[in-house]
Amino acid sequence: MSGLKRFAAAWLAGCARVERVVTFAAFLVMIAVVFADVLSRELTGTGLHWARQAGVYANILVVTFGIGLASADGAHLRPRFADGWLPAAWTPALDRVAELLMAAFCLAFAVVAFGVVAETFELGERSTVLRTLVWPVQAVIPLVFLLAAIRHLLFGVYPEFRPAPPNLDSAVSASESGNVG
Repeated sequence: MSGLKRFAAAWLAGCARVERVVTFAAFLVMIAVVFADVLSRELTGTGLHWARQAGVYANILVVTFGIGLASADGAHLRPRFADGWLPAAWTPALDRVAELLMAAFCLAFAVVAFGVVAETFELGERSTVLRTLVWPVQAVIPLVFLLAAIRHLLFGVYPEFRPAPPNLDSAVSASESGNVG
C-alpha cells in the first residue's frame, strides 16, 4: 500500500473515531442537561433557564457529527429506486462518480455554511438565553461538511475504503419475520 493510500486509510479511521467521541460526548451532555432540568423541576418547582438552549446546542453536535458517522458506515440515505436501470458492469464507475458528486455537494454546502458563520461572527450575534456567541456552535456545520467532502473524495479515489451499503434485503426479511434485534 502506498504512503498516500496508508495516509487516507488512517485519516478515514481517525476522523470516524473523533466523530464517534464527539457525538457520544454531546449525547451525554444532552442527557445530563435534560436530567438536571427535570430534577430541578421536581425538587424546586422550576427548571433551569439555560437547559433548553444547552440541550439544543448538544443536539446540534449530535446531529451534525452523526452525518459523518452515517457516511463512514455507509448508512446515509440515498435513493435506490434506479439501482437496476444501468448495466451492473457500470457499477464501479458509477459508484466513483457518485462519491465524487457527493464530495462536491458537501464541499459546496461547507462553503455556503462558512459564509453564514462568517456573517454571524461579524455581527457578533449572541444566544438570547445563554448570552454566548452563536458562531462557535454554527462553525460545526461547515466543519462537518468539509470532513464529509474529504471522506467522499477519498471514497471516490480509493473505492476499496468505501463502506459496504447495508443489506436492505436481509433487514426487510428479518423485520417481516419478527427477528429484528
